[in-house]
Amino acid sequence: MAKEKIEKPQSLEKTLWAAADKLIGAVMPHDYMKMVLGLIFLKYVSDRFEAKYAQLVADGDGFEEEKDAYAEDNVFWIPEKCRWGYIKQYVKSEYIGTILDQALVDIEKENDELRGILPKVYSKGDVDKRRLGELVDLFSNNLSTENMTGDLFGRCYEYFLGEFSKKFGQKGGEFYTPRCVVDLIVNMIQPFNGRVYDPCCGSGGMFSQSANFINEHQGSINNISVYGQELNPDTWRMAKMNLAIRGISADLGDSHGDTFHDDKHKTLRADFIMANPPFNISDYGQPSLLEDPRWIYDIPPSGNANYAWIQHMISKLSPRGVAGFVLANGSLSTSGKQEYNIRQKMLEEGIVDCIIALPTNLFSTVTIPACLWFLRKDCRNKGKVLFINCGEKGIMIDRKIRELTYNDATIGHTDNPELIEKVKAYNLSEYGDETKGDVESIAEVYHAWLKGEGYEDVKGFCKSASIEEIREADYSLVPGRYVGTDDSGKMSEDEIKAEIVRVKKELFDLMEKGKKLDEKIYAILNSED
Repeated sequence: MAKEKIEKPQSLEKTLWAAADKLIGAVMPHDYMKMVLGLIFLKYVSDRFEAKYAQLVADGDGFEEEKDAYAEDNVFWIPEKCRWGYIKQYVKSEYIGTILDQALVDIEKENDELRGILPKVYSKGDVDKRRLGELVDLFSNNLSTENMTGDLFGRCYEYFLGEFSKKFGQKGGEFYTPRCVVDLIVNMIQPFNGRVYDPCCGSGGMFSQSANFINEHQGSINNISVYGQELNPDTWRMAKMNLAIRGISADLGDSHGDTFHDDKHKTLRADFIMANPPFNISDYGQPSLLEDPRWIYDIPPSGNANYAWIQHMISKLSPRGVAGFVLANGSLSTSGKQEYNIRQKMLEEGIVDCIIALPTNLFSTVTIPACLWFLRKDCRNKGKVLFINCGEKGIMIDRKIRELTYNDATIGHTDNPELIEKVKAYNLSEYGDETKGDVESIAEVYHAWLKGEGYEDVKGFCKSASIEEIREADYSLVPGRYVGTDDSGKMSEDEIKAEIVRVKKELFDLMEKGKKLDEKIYAILNSED
């Protein structure tokens, strides 16, 4: 008898994305995203409830119907007709959409922290109920979450957000910032203890990665208080769901809102601020904000919000606060009168701590070069700014996307052995150690500079510049003006020849593919109707 072939199981992320494909073309992209994320959430909270329910029944104390018994383990109370086991009975029913929507309504009624945030979009008339049932069925068979931690499932949730970000072309990471960028900010400012704030929090990635960092360093998530704000109502709900999955208690305001015109945290003074504001917003309502007390250096120009974001974050910093955020590279040297004045005053005051030039292609949908700013109210190296040029860091994981590497020799949470080997080879060539990655290594340079121990300027990579040097450069914050160019790694003649051979082969391959494509087009054009 032939041995039964056993298929290698897909990674959870691939399972989720394959599941999403079932709805492609059947619903509008925005609803499509909400539907899949809603099902992920529903499956997770239901599985967690069922596991806890079974445990309480086995204990025999009769507490399985007591809501408090679930709350103490951060498990949401799920009514009987909202549980996955009940819902999956109706995968072939024309009423599957109505059943799902009602389940989410009832879950919100039983759990105040979820009220108003779950996506009730399944019973819409344009939703293909057959495909929806198939999606529920696929999740039932491929998505087992009973033993997952909130952190692991949260990673899957954010992986999905990242894939949607790539697919639907969100501008400037509207709801998603690449994980390696978030991790670099978190490793730089190390938010172990205090108030953490994100004024444009998207799906909450800055908060979740802060929680991961704290857990990985044996800290306690209970030592931080989380505050955020988000303008887009759907993204605000996604953030609430993402943080609920992880058991992170956060104050994201009583609703979505415009940070400039409807500040939900007016009295907040944060110890850590992390943000990825939308790049180069041209109309943020400046005329109605001319007397705003947040503009301590100068009124930001009406045509670009970058320096409005900067001053808003400074206004939120506690006396010992630190901020790390993403901005477009243009913010480093813009010569507009108001922006120049603001930048000059910030530098002379000594609040600018560190500037990092990021490599290209980190953001899947944004081609604008980006940078990281770090500001400190109690700058430890007064009169100096650390400049780091990471333009050559990271590896291309495909033809479009670059990612920074990690000390565990991975890219994100990939299970692709070829990519892992590629990362190891890169780390070995870059740092002389296949396990030493970009994210932690860049942060190590920064912390050595802060402490004044073990830091050295490295031509082409990092430079501790004095305020006198910055004045001479007319207050430009472009790292390349200070770090210089490293010419020590010039290619040898043999390396140049080898690169020519490689490029020629790649060109010949492309020409061959082009020839075959031309033949196909010629055949189509000459075929009879």
